[in-house]
Amino acid sequence: MRQTLFNWLGQTLHGRTCLDLFAGSGALGFEALSRGAAQVTMVEKNPQVFRSLQENIKKLALSNIYPRCEDGLEFVARDKQRYDVIFLDPPFQSDLLPRLFEILPARLTDSGLLYVESGGPVSVPEGWQGVKSGKAGQVHYQLMRVQA
Repeated sequence: MRQTLFNWLGQTLHGRTCLDLFAGSGALGFEALSRGAAQVTMVEKNPQVFRSLQENIKKLALSNIYPRCEDGLEFVARDKQRYDVIFLDPPFQSDLLPRLFEILPARLTDSGLLYVESGGPVSVPEGWQGVKSGKAGQVHYQLMRVQA
């Protein structure tokens, strides 16, 4: 799925700002950096997972990652930065997607893209436009943008 995502985004993310919300291992954020992203903010609520994420950032000696140990929904509700790409992979059993779809348009740049992973199909909500979608095993994934 990661390869498909970055094929969709283009092989380079040179100069783009990214948000890896519900970062977990940070795989998507680290991949974005390896493809030239200028900055990645990683948000992970679980303290143990967050410590592991911090250790990996330290091992890789990366200075353009901004890790945050906090609730993803609370973070985007108060964060004022706008991002070129947002990676959204909330816990599959959560009810967070509808609330996030309301908040995230204000966090994307005019040409910004939202990548969503979920445990089931996600209908493209009002105000959003589906760009591409796919499925691997039980995981559904899609790329969206705010409708112009």
